[in-house]
Amino acid sequence: MDDVPAHPPRRTRWWHRKLAVLAAAVVGVALLVTGSGYWIRWSAAAHVYDLADVPAAPVALVLGAQVRPDGTPSEFLAGRLEVARRLVEADRVRAVLVSGDHREWDYDEPGAMRRWLIERGVPAERIVQDHAGLDTYDSCLRARQVFGVRQAIVVTQSFHIDRAVTVCRRVGVDAVGVGDDSVRRFERAWRWGAFRERLAAVKAAYDVLVGREPALPGPRESSLDDALRS
Repeated sequence: MDDVPAHPPRRTRWWHRKLAVLAAAVVGVALLVTGSGYWIRWSAAAHVYDLADVPAAPVALVLGAQVRPDGTPSEFLAGRLEVARRLVEADRVRAVLVSGDHREWDYDEPGAMRRWLIERGVPAERIVQDHAGLDTYDSCLRARQVFGVRQAIVVTQSFHIDRAVTVCRRVGVDAVGVGDDSVRRFERAWRWGAFRERLAAVKAAYDVLVGREPALPGPRESSLDDALRS
């Protein structure tokens, strides 16, 4: 009768260790995603409102989104801008800070946002552009550091609003939020955006924890102060 090895072959033990490490990594990532998402929802829970109920603030901070090649806002961005327009119309805000990506000369989110608002009756002198709002964290932090925003209504899609409000509040802006639901009809894009939020929550938690500086910091600007005085 052949002898039976007292221990599993070395290759088998190596695979067991590898699977154990992989399983631990999967569990760790799941806990990180779940914990970050819970932190964001808990932090924003008392600060997100319907448009009709949101308390007034000096500024609406509208976060950027995709702009088409012809320079017009995508449906998602237009939905955010319509919320901001209605806030101005209802005298809930005195100025609008449009914050988005303008790293490329021929791609200008803030410029497209400003044009859309002006075309729909928002006075030009009440609109201020932040051309370096490259992501949610940068938009919130630059609103505080560069434009001096202390209190604001943040505007974005409802699947994004909890993270936006949480980040803004954590970097020193007394923020409440209004989420846009008008583009839920684009079901595939909406579901993808909601899925991305689960991963973006982890990045948001990291950015806040380490106190990351914005990608493009800048000196204090007075343009929003001027818009508020107007």
